[in-house]
Amino acid sequence: MESFLSKFFPEVLRGMKSARRDAYCKYDNQWLTAFSSSLFIAGTLSSLVASRVARAVGRQAIMLLGGAMFLTGSIINAAAVNIAMLIIGRMLLGFGLGFTLQSAPVYLSETAPARWRGAFTSAYNAFVVIGILSATITNYFTNRIPGWGWRVSLGLAAVPGTIIVAGSLFIPDTPSSLVLRGHHDRARAALQRIRGAGADVDAELKDIVRAVDEARQNEAGAFRRLFSRRYRHCLAVGLGIPVFYEFTGMIVISIFSPVLFRTVGFNSQKAILGSVINSMTNLASTLLSTSVMDRTGRRPLFIVGGVGMMLCEVAISWIMADHLGKHQGVTMPRSYATGVLVLICLCTFSFGLSWAPLRWVVPSEIYPVEVRSAGQALSISVALCLSFVELQVFIALLCAMKYGVFLFYAGWLLTMTIFVAAFLPETKGMPIEAMRSVWERHWYWKRFVNDGDHHDGRVVADEGTD
Repeated sequence: MESFLSKFFPEVLRGMKSARRDAYCKYDNQWLTAFSSSLFIAGTLSSLVASRVARAVGRQAIMLLGGAMFLTGSIINAAAVNIAMLIIGRMLLGFGLGFTLQSAPVYLSETAPARWRGAFTSAYNAFVVIGILSATITNYFTNRIPGWGWRVSLGLAAVPGTIIVAGSLFIPDTPSSLVLRGHHDRARAALQRIRGAGADVDAELKDIVRAVDEARQNEAGAFRRLFSRRYRHCLAVGLGIPVFYEFTGMIVISIFSPVLFRTVGFNSQKAILGSVINSMTNLASTLLSTSVMDRTGRRPLFIVGGVGMMLCEVAISWIMADHLGKHQGVTMPRSYATGVLVLICLCTFSFGLSWAPLRWVVPSEIYPVEVRSAGQALSISVALCLSFVELQVFIALLCAMKYGVFLFYAGWLLTMTIFVAAFLPETKGMPIEAMRSVWERHWYWKRFVNDGDHHDGRVVADEGTD
């Protein structure tokens, strides 16, 4: 939004209007990227803290606290008068994001019926996409308000913060979290409320209690145990997926899509409209993924989506190499700019069908209960830390590598598709307490599950507390 740039980043606005500026380098400003990426470094720190707090107070309380911080950050951003206030508000949003990202997917995974767990957990991503679409549409209209339209845009982040706070007050904590804290009667009541008044919950509650009892035998040192041989399979997949997710290139395309559209020649209003179209595409593919995930399985969606994104990013790179910045021009011909928009939407569709929702589903269901909070926290913190680094350097990377940045991401997409095909077991339809059997049947990871059992007593005896 030009009103936002003119107030806080006037040098970027001057660079945009300069005919001498490299088409790829018009937005290369570290203060601007610091504003965007500060949210993620704050989220990294808070997600690590949230895993320990969740064991003491439960997942419901973590979501409540996260929503309150998100609400506060949005108010500070809307009232900002300098860059320092912007970054402080953005970091508070990040703290709230870290708390909710650590707790909400696990909450859904622990409360959803096994046969619908994929749909329930991926619904989290669907609502994230709805939020992104709502924000983009808001930007489209507030961009027309001179001077203060950006305050409305940033201030409306208070709406999801308020919804999180209010919603957290009306839901029970998860049965697993309640049993883990010794509240068996409340756990039964919560499970009955979730499954319905007439449902028989005895068998499911016994499974939860048994899983928690096994977890208590190894209660100390959860983070340290994650790096032992017994949990190596969980750690490899639980960290591999968020790391590869960041290198799809889609997070920077999503956040910086207006920048990309301005780079290839759209004006401010059309660039935001392009982002609206892209967000709508993301929502459509996310809803499709939610409806088919528990029928097709996780692996086929990962593979199809990865191949689709790879082909689109190679095509984007080819068009930008041939038609952007040629003959001293700072934009590309309109027909090719429209082609880039179409390819970005196709890439987003492949992403929304696969990595976007599955990035939340798989890590939330693969960890045993004794390390689930620690594993989820580690997955989230690694992802947010990489997001911070990636957003901090993307504009400089675009300026330095030009069209080659998309070939860089395409190479990663090939690598991660091979990883999924070889090392990710299929988890659809399996009760979360019985996930061990999935690993035992995998051609590679079964050796770690069985060897871990043989050495389990020694590992527990040798390890101290975190």
